[in-house]
Amino acid sequence: MADKRDYYEVLGVGKNADEAELKKAYRKLAKKYHPDMNPGDAEAEQKFKEASEAYAILSDPEKRRKYDQLGFAAFEGGDAGFDYSNMGNMSDIFGDIFGDLFGGGFGGFGSRSSRNYNGPMQGASVRTAVRITFAEAMSGCEKQITINQKEECPTCKGSGAKPGTSPVTCPKCGGKGQIVYTQQSLFGMMQNVQTCPDCRGTGKIIKEKCPDCNGTGYLTRRKTISVTIPAGIDDGQSIRLRGQGEPGTNGGPRGDLLVEVRVSPDPNFARDDMDIYSMVDVSFAQAALGADILVHTVSGDVIYTVKPGTQPGTRVRLKGKGAPSLRGGNVRGDHYLTINVQVPVRMSENAKEALKEYDRLTGNSLKQEEPEEKGGKGKKKGIFDKLKDL
Repeated sequence: MADKRDYYEVLGVGKNADEAELKKAYRKLAKKYHPDMNPGDAEAEQKFKEASEAYAILSDPEKRRKYDQLGFAAFEGGDAGFDYSNMGNMSDIFGDIFGDLFGGGFGGFGSRSSRNYNGPMQGASVRTAVRITFAEAMSGCEKQITINQKEECPTCKGSGAKPGTSPVTCPKCGGKGQIVYTQQSLFGMMQNVQTCPDCRGTGKIIKEKCPDCNGTGYLTRRKTISVTIPAGIDDGQSIRLRGQGEPGTNGGPRGDLLVEVRVSPDPNFARDDMDIYSMVDVSFAQAALGADILVHTVSGDVIYTVKPGTQPGTRVRLKGKGAPSLRGGNVRGDHYLTINVQVPVRMSENAKEALKEYDRLTGNSLKQEEPEEKGGKGKKKGIFDKLKDL
């Protein structure tokens, strides 16, 4: 047994791995290397067999104890670690591990249900999109969308068969829509299920197709649907319209229509969840002296009082003036306002003189240097010189 790899190494677990870790590791390897998933791949089949043997030993407390003590020597002399002819003792293990791979039908480990698989099934969902403005997203709106929708063919009443005829039970699957086939594997004979290729899962065969719908049972029509878009919806969110999707099969309900809402950006507002951000311009005098200004918010115009001495870039919060909650009620986010102090680009001579006078009175005279003297640079005025001038 020198060519064998350590069982713990095969499964990729530590020597202290518990039962759950062993099962998780084996499940992953079994799915990857199972012969049914890798037909004709001898290497994958060998790795699957190796992993199965390792799991069979380590999942059995007594065999694991012997292996931990003696290694592979514990199973020399007839005490085989993995007997493929005696898989019945592991039926619960394989049934749990491979249940999702083979639909619970692990041949030889349990009987497959004989129920009819061709029962009612809900139709598929359909996706479309609608574009709205930022303002419409804040207030809510009603939109009309046009889609292609399948409707029952009036000629055959949805059966797909030519008037005067009827679909017949599929002889291949007996009307179940699925067929069971047996396959030889490492564990013996296994049963697997696949969709019936003759009736494509419907359980019925249409010998004479309806001339109007060509046997599909449906006709595609253009349909206009009204969509109510709630206030506060954000870009990329979807609205589900139940029963407006693809028709179901065998009497099953229609699927749903998912309408993705695309919100156009707004030049004045930015959004982060339920909070809104914007900027407002104020003059230098308003920022210095304080003033009442008009602020546009998504919930209406408000008057905000700018405090005297407000600095450029100051951000203030207008509580409860943000986007409304999709859950309804009076819950809203906040509006964050950034104050931008405008610097005038063009000024009259009187305005310039007034600003110079203001600068002089505040001690920030534009005339920072005295006239240059002979052979030297101008001297910068100190604070005492400024006070003396005042």
